[in-house]
Amino acid sequence: MSEKMSEQIEEKISKALDTEMTRRQFMKISGKGLMGLTVSASLLSLFGCTQQQIDNGEVATWAMPQGLLVVNAAKCVGCQRCEINCTLVNDGVASTYISRVKVQRNITLNGEHGLYGNKDWVYFPDTCRQCKDPACGNACPQGAIYANDNGIRVVDQEKCIGCGACVQACPWHMPTVNPETHKSSKCIACGACVQGCPAGALSIIPWDEVTAAAQEVHK
Repeated sequence: MSEKMSEQIEEKISKALDTEMTRRQFMKISGKGLMGLTVSASLLSLFGCTQQQIDNGEVATWAMPQGLLVVNAAKCVGCQRCEINCTLVNDGVASTYISRVKVQRNITLNGEHGLYGNKDWVYFPDTCRQCKDPACGNACPQGAIYANDNGIRVVDQEKCIGCGACVQACPWHMPTVNPETHKSSKCIACGACVQGCPAGALSIIPWDEVTAAAQEVHK
């Protein structure tokens, strides 16, 4: 083997390891906010957010097989198109209730209601954390929740009996039982929600781009 070929092989191995390390690093904080972390300028640009938004707890990331899902609550307009697109793609219907991505809304100002003009009405997209030790799967009496070939925890529709144990066990109540099919469903990391977001509050960054941006600070 020539010296040049050997160097090329070593370079490919190094890049592969760098990508895997970057992915593992983000998996440790998957589903959590980035608040408290100082992010490099290259990653801020890639994520389309500011350090202030991170400091305010408005940015969270989820590690997915195809890349890093970045959620920026500061950009969310509460239109719920992510929920609609999710169900159109996965269920053939438009339903925010059974969506695998949830737009949470919390009203905290003296019990007042109303989307417009109320700064305390908070809305942001939220989805399955893909927990390493999933409470939803542990609670399922049928063993219907399992990790597929991509490591994504999904619901086996044939085994599911719609008991709702997974919904109650999940700290964030991410699984949802369809009232018509009586089957539970949860995020399968398909990315349909991202395609339906008009404000850029949701984005999936390919792992090679994340790795390249993360390495910029070390150059």
